[in-house]
Amino acid sequence: MTIPTTRTRVLVSGASIAGPALAYWLDRYGFETTIVERAPELRTGGQNVDVRGAGREVVRRMGLEDDVRAATTGEVGTRFVGPTGRTVAEFPAGTSDSGGATAELEILRGDLARLLVGRTTSDGRGRGTTYRFGDRITGIREDDGVGVGAGVKGAGPAADAATGGDPTTTAASTLTGTAPPVSGSRGVVVSFEHAPDERFDLVVAADGIGSSTRRLVFGDEPTIRSLGLETSYATIPRTAADDDWWRWYNAAGGRSITLRPDPHGTIRAAMSFVTDRARERGGAERRTVAEQRARLHEIFDDAGWEARRVLDGFDHADDLYFESIGQVQAPRWSSGRVVLLGDAAYCASPVSGMGTSLSLAGAYVLAGELASHRHHRDAFAGYERLMRPYVEQAQQLPPGVPRVANPRSRAGVVVFHAGVRLASTRVAGRLGARFSTPPADALDLPDYAHLEP
Repeated sequence: MTIPTTRTRVLVSGASIAGPALAYWLDRYGFETTIVERAPELRTGGQNVDVRGAGREVVRRMGLEDDVRAATTGEVGTRFVGPTGRTVAEFPAGTSDSGGATAELEILRGDLARLLVGRTTSDGRGRGTTYRFGDRITGIREDDGVGVGAGVKGAGPAADAATGGDPTTTAASTLTGTAPPVSGSRGVVVSFEHAPDERFDLVVAADGIGSSTRRLVFGDEPTIRSLGLETSYATIPRTAADDDWWRWYNAAGGRSITLRPDPHGTIRAAMSFVTDRARERGGAERRTVAEQRARLHEIFDDAGWEARRVLDGFDHADDLYFESIGQVQAPRWSSGRVVLLGDAAYCASPVSGMGTSLSLAGAYVLAGELASHRHHRDAFAGYERLMRPYVEQAQQLPPGVPRVANPRSRAGVVVFHAGVRLASTRVAGRLGARFSTPPADALDLPDYAHLEP
């Protein structure tokens, strides 16, 4: 009997965090992975992200913890400040799992993406991931066909072809050898904006909260739950007065400005303001950059503190990004041979501090489940069964968040400052940390090491 050498082909949409992390593990289990990214090149910008709990454990199992630590932002903690810059309260950085605003492993999104892509790029000898920048998926169609490969070492869904695509066929749930040869199987025909149509065994949508790939398969499902906050981000010049604290300023009107250090000699700034939840989500995303800059001037010109400096920086920034903050609460994470991953499936929002950990953990579990099961439906079910409780816990924000941190009135700002001042005390801080952010280590990661060839 001749064993086919063709491996299960997986197409991933999105080259940020979740996609490359998934590709890393799929490659270790013997899958053939391609990532398509609509940006013309790897996007190395972005704001600070936390690597906590289960996410940190995944990074450790990837052998990347030292690299992440070397690339951290150097942020030493969080300071709430008043109009003159005077400190109202401060929270020094804690351990990765302490629940504080600043994690021990604090890294820029773009720097983490660069590390992940560096570990997954194809070596030209059949291992590693193929990246296609400057393209996107425009159509997905499941198709009956002949000749889709099987034979993933350590198993995987290509092996479903060995049972004719029938998930009821008796088979061990975990394989240790090469799958049997294939006479035929089903696949997914994918259309691209630029490249010709191509056939894959599976498609993974990992292209963010507004995933266009998800929309092709799931339509308007799921809806995105608005948190009533709009945020704009950009990189601005660092000045001699800047330090390595995350500085947070509140102004009446539900406005806040934050300045965070980075390891590249610049400052990552954000401007946020409370919006009407009843308005249709996506208003920010429909504006042009020029329209957004004008809107920010209208809202923040009289905000005080460093508002004028940040507005000037945003006027000249080439990486200005703006979004309506929300959560994705999908009732299902897969349909046929297409599965959702990361923010496309379960965005917890930036205010949760859990987005990166969810993406890393989700990628690890999805890859492990695909390697563990003969049929993709069983793998997708296992992935959702393991991850959904962790996701639901991460999405449970403290009462009033994010509005409580963006008071509308001057009196509200005074009350908020009194609250953070109290929370910064040792006793109150220990109590508050239990409720400030979801436990990042609430997921007991399975061990899939035995599945590696």
